[in-house]
Amino acid sequence: MRKTLMAALLATAMLATETLAEKVNITFLLTSDIYEFDANAQGRGGFARLNSVVKSERGRGGHVIYAHAGDMLSPSLLSGIDKGANTVALLNLAPPDYFVPGNHEFDFGPEIFRTRMKGLKSRLLAANLRDGKGKAVAGFADSHIVERGGVKIGIVGITEDDTPELSSPGPGYNFLPAVETAEEAARDLRKQGAEIVVGITHSDRAQDFAMVEGHALDLVLSGHDHNLTLYYDGRTALAEAMADAAYVVAVDVSIDIQEKDGKRSLTWFPNFRVIDTATVTPDPATQAEVDKYNATLSKELDIVVGTSTTALDSRKALVRGAETAIGNLITDAMRASVGADMALTNGGGIRGNKEYAAGAVLTRKDIFAELPFGGKTVKIEVTGETIWAALENGFSEVEKGSGRFPQVSGLVVEADFTKPAGTRVISVMVANNPLDKAATYTLATNDYMQGGGDGYFMFRQAKVLIDTLAAKLMASEVMDYIAASKKLAPVVEGRIKVKI
Repeated sequence: MRKTLMAALLATAMLATETLAEKVNITFLLTSDIYEFDANAQGRGGFARLNSVVKSERGRGGHVIYAHAGDMLSPSLLSGIDKGANTVALLNLAPPDYFVPGNHEFDFGPEIFRTRMKGLKSRLLAANLRDGKGKAVAGFADSHIVERGGVKIGIVGITEDDTPELSSPGPGYNFLPAVETAEEAARDLRKQGAEIVVGITHSDRAQDFAMVEGHALDLVLSGHDHNLTLYYDGRTALAEAMADAAYVVAVDVSIDIQEKDGKRSLTWFPNFRVIDTATVTPDPATQAEVDKYNATLSKELDIVVGTSTTALDSRKALVRGAETAIGNLITDAMRASVGADMALTNGGGIRGNKEYAAGAVLTRKDIFAELPFGGKTVKIEVTGETIWAALENGFSEVEKGSGRFPQVSGLVVEADFTKPAGTRVISVMVANNPLDKAATYTLATNDYMQGGGDGYFMFRQAKVLIDTLAAKLMASEVMDYIAASKKLAPVVEGRIKVKI
């Protein structure tokens, strides 16, 4: 009897210290920066393939959380016509669980932003987006806690805090610092019981790594930089998918749950899967809608404008880092259209990311693909000092491939990119004469830059000679310029001479 009692007591003591273990697997599916609704020439990307991936991942069962890290309303060829209505309709065929707006969600102004966001069938998050009264924007939450497999996951959304500089949100929105807001929200989520904290963020790479290194977040799902990125330092993981859904990223998080003496602890490890959408069969329902959009575009835009007898190259790395023939063509057209002394446009506004062989026939579709933002050419009066400051701004972030890099007409600029930002311009010539900083010149630029976009704040106070009400679309001016001569031969001719 005594031995039986002792055995029972010993068994009870062992149970009290027993460790209970459980494993949970959660897949975080990520996309962002989708500008083209259809696949590219290599058969990658587009909504039909993206939605196929989403449906497949969800169809496998288990726990899947699908996140879109922003940028889809603009820029794209069709969105230039319907202001992003097509992207909302196509995304809604397999909607993300969470959507965080990027800077391009604001390209068509605040009213379109509100309308399109309201139409999305996703939970909207943006902890650093505030209205004019400092409150959360209607329809958006800062964060959300969801339970999957018994694990409480806190999810915070962060939008691009440079949006007022990069886009057109209007005066009714304020953008709080991305990194600080993310970290504060993460701490708050943990206080609410979140066991794993995920940031869905539309932010640049430097901010991404600041969030990683701060370790307030466990997983950072990012957009904005367009490039496929996977990173894990043992504490925090970072992932970004390729733009246009060329490559979709799945982060399979394996979670070990342990309970001992009534206390619960988690350990986890990320496994990255890169899904090449060239290997994916398009979703039939989505492809049917894509085909309808293509038919609409073909009818309106497959009209020949003219021919370039020389090769053109609008790939991102070039238009954001060097003089290009296509940049010369566009700025020449802008300058000629308004009769200005010079022209300057931001390389980031040239979006075709395409090579055209010599002799290529150019269509309306090509031009709208290169200039999809619906930008207008304004004419302003500026001093030589303002031009110099504008060029310094344009060259200030060349290492980052920033969109502010200038494409020019009527200027010959020498620059030294080995020097610190703000001191890189060596000389500027206008009509074969040195730029006179005290003199006044006329400048053709786009309305986005004239409003201070991409850091061109120096243009805000300039005297406006042709405003947006009287201005024409840049794309229309370029098409008219090409059509007037039918054949052009733009080349790189030394307008921007660089020391690297």
